[in-house]
Amino acid sequence: MRPAPGNEFSIAIADHLAVVDALHAQCADLQSIADCMTNALCNGNKILWCGNGGSAADAQHLAAELVGRFRRERRGMAGVALTTDTSILTAVANDYGYDTIFERQVEAIGSAGDVLVGISTSGNSLNIANAIEKASAMGLWTVAFTGRGGGRIARIAHYVLAVASSDTARIQEVHILAGHLLCDWVEQHVPVFLETHALPAIAAIKG
Repeated sequence: MRPAPGNEFSIAIADHLAVVDALHAQCADLQSIADCMTNALCNGNKILWCGNGGSAADAQHLAAELVGRFRRERRGMAGVALTTDTSILTAVANDYGYDTIFERQVEAIGSAGDVLVGISTSGNSLNIANAIEKASAMGLWTVAFTGRGGGRIARIAHYVLAVASSDTARIQEVHILAGHLLCDWVEQHVPVFLETHALPAIAAIKG
């Protein structure tokens, strides 16, 4: 028997709100991640993001919030989505396999002190796990955005945000909320440091 018209929407909304409400219990985890990102950006490092499918869209979205702006006018901050360059993605997948598409980019552009955020609703995406392992070996800080149980990436990342749901849609909805909260935090705290520790101007190159 089908639910009465509109009821399925009410059920989904109630489920969404319950999962969001459970995020209150993870404020300490969010703060730890926010502090890690803030320290990295203040030290001239960058935030790398990766994910598959909808999580790839989240990676691009959140990198854009840092490079562009979230709520405030300020200088750009270094956010890089490892999901966007189709030539790199297809070349690496073709030559080395899909499970290496993010790991290879971390190896190429990651630096000690950077932060890698790996997004996987199951926590078991092998290309995300490989990227986190490579990042840790290179001295990057690692963050896992995942769902209930955490999966493999929760066991290997330095910081974990495991959404209290097994529903992919609900997990993704809270991932983007958590990402916005983190962007809001760093946008408030990083520019103050950067403006008082301005980098010297680069001299113009004379022809």
